[in-house]
Amino acid sequence: MGERVLIALGGNAMTAPDGSASPLDQRRAIERAMAQVSALIAGGHQVVLTHGNGPQVGNLLLKNQLAAEVVPPVPLDWCGAQTQATIGVLILNALGHPAAVVVSRTLVDLADPAFAAPVKPIGRYFTEAEARRFEQFGQTWRAFPGRGFRRVVASPEPLEILDAPAALALMDAGYTVVVAGGGGVPVARQADGSLKGVEAVVDKDAAAVVLAGAVRATVLVVATDVPAAVVGYGTGQARPIGRTTVAELRELQAAGHFASGSMGPKVEAALRFAEAGGRSVITSLEHLGEALIGAAGTVVGR
Repeated sequence: MGERVLIALGGNAMTAPDGSASPLDQRRAIERAMAQVSALIAGGHQVVLTHGNGPQVGNLLLKNQLAAEVVPPVPLDWCGAQTQATIGVLILNALGHPAAVVVSRTLVDLADPAFAAPVKPIGRYFTEAEARRFEQFGQTWRAFPGRGFRRVVASPEPLEILDAPAALALMDAGYTVVVAGGGGVPVARQADGSLKGVEAVVDKDAAAVVLAGAVRATVLVVATDVPAAVVGYGTGQARPIGRTTVAELRELQAAGHFASGSMGPKVEAALRFAEAGGRSVITSLEHLGEALIGAAGTVVGR
């Protein structure tokens, strides 16, 4: 009997090895990733997919900025919704068996401290003059010494994947479901109880933990471009982490082994899911099958 496996695909699964994100590059990358996913499904596992969308949203933001004085820029939540659908269609085509995409909303709290101090960089670097021009649209821009100016937005904690019930219904009907892409479209509840999109980015890995609980996944796989998380990355003492405990991984995290802009969010997601009683795996797409039986990757929990 297979397991219910939630796979959180990183950006590398949807771009060329050099990071380029042309339509052809994205299609080819997703086809390679889905070949691995299809093998898991053929092995009897029920798979739920979520994914990042950084390069794709970056491209939309650039279009916004280049045409800002001709066509009004669309808000960031619209960009998230558009990329969920675009990436989802590529995944559906590549899987080639019953699958569905749920364009999903993630509930956040406007009182989250992240909104008071936006720090999440998005899009490309621009000159100061260009950044000042974009600020007239209510955007926040920050200087990065030696590189230029880049837009920053809030990255609040995900509270609930609002459309998870729709994903569950589709799963019960036999579909492989793609849900909460890019962390989900962030929405906040207004004073009158209605929901409204907000200018924010929800971390994909943090949202995957919330989603995994909502769809009753038994395993969370955080797919990345390396076979396992590494202690001492970039040093002569580097070593991969295999099977480990929550306590040991928390200790390594506290010692600063995982960079906040790369492996850090993946390790935190793995820890949160394992602390809730699940089993977490950090590995590359090529090692998915081995990782599920504990023969590869960083495995946390039971």
